[in-house]
Amino acid sequence: MAKPLGKMHEEKVFKDPVHRYIHVRDELIWRLIGTREFQRLRRIRQLGTTYLTFHGAEHSRFSHSLGVYEITRRIIDIFQEKQTWDPEQRLLVLSAALLHDVGHGPFSHSFEKVFGVDHEEFSREIILGDTEVNEILMQMGDDFPKQVAEVIAKTHPDKLIVSLISSQIDADRMDYLLRDAYFTGVSYGNFDIERILRVMRPTEDGVVIKSSGMHAVEDYIMSRYQMYWQVYFHPVTRSAEVILSKILHRAKELYETRYTFKREITHFKTLFEGNVSLEDYISLDEGTIHFYFQAWMDEEDSILKDLCHRFINRKLFKYREMVSFTDGHLLSGYFDQAGINPKYYLVIDSSSDLPYDFYRPGEKEERLPINLLKPNGEIRELSRESDVVEAISGKRRTDHKLYYPLDLIEQIKDETLKEQIKEILYK
Repeated sequence: MAKPLGKMHEEKVFKDPVHRYIHVRDELIWRLIGTREFQRLRRIRQLGTTYLTFHGAEHSRFSHSLGVYEITRRIIDIFQEKQTWDPEQRLLVLSAALLHDVGHGPFSHSFEKVFGVDHEEFSREIILGDTEVNEILMQMGDDFPKQVAEVIAKTHPDKLIVSLISSQIDADRMDYLLRDAYFTGVSYGNFDIERILRVMRPTEDGVVIKSSGMHAVEDYIMSRYQMYWQVYFHPVTRSAEVILSKILHRAKELYETRYTFKREITHFKTLFEGNVSLEDYISLDEGTIHFYFQAWMDEEDSILKDLCHRFINRKLFKYREMVSFTDGHLLSGYFDQAGINPKYYLVIDSSSDLPYDFYRPGEKEERLPINLLKPNGEIRELSRESDVVEAISGKRRTDHKLYYPLDLIEQIKDETLKEQIKEILYK
């Protein structure tokens, strides 16, 4: 076996707008950053279609992954002097932090829903398969890639190292809140990360927070809450996602009905057939998707052509609060009469978020709570100590909206039909 990778002669530094500098001292991390699988993340936006709402949101999963690595590195530096921290786990945690998003596809969540693929499964395949990432990880030992995959999948037996990457206050969330707030230009996502890092303490069951840092954690929880409703679930962004999903659905439907595309759909074939290989998946990025959308604006199919035109040129659907089931059924019928296919042009979209919760016995998903360390050594769950957090704990907020193309409604020749549609939409 090759000699395990060690420290580099000279530290490498990335200039970063959020953390100022990202420091790389380990040859393992430096070489992982240079792999084709990790470099691909430069071509995938962190926030999908959000750039159509907040024009600054052009940042990539590459920069976010470096940020998660940097926060984790700083936490480990703080932990080094603590008895409960095992320094032998350092490179394992840093590798998992860097690679936690390596399997994300273009426009991740819309893409996954349409094609039934799972970015976590592709992360696992990239780490364990025939890839440059795996080749480098293997230099740390035959079992090392498997351990990295387990940390990311939350199946690794060491709860502490899992909690650094995946918990309700982890390096991943802290970076994306700060980074997304910075690039969207909003102030909601800002919180005192320096304070939070200083009061983190390692235990066998995961990270705990010194109770003196409770107010910084409250601020973090509220930042997350605001970011979801002001940025991540912004209705204009959701409108773009609705159109994106419908484009992919339409192209898949056309392929299945033997439609002849003007341009060979090389990159989509295995996706449409449900047997996408790792190599095909890695070759997909947002530049590729945009190339096809541009090409499909010249297709014979009027729906695919129109939807691509809308997405590329930001001619998005309008929206309103959800209508009743009866009104929805009536609208669908009226759209059919007007020659506007309701399957593609009348869309219900739901957003839902649970800002904070603690473990409730019997629930399928175990949510690791945020625990506070009291001066007497007692561990207390955050919502038991904080009135602010207790007020939102376990309270899932859900929003339903109806999306529709106002421009097509305005073009309806039958004035009576047009008024019937508008009457429901503008109730």
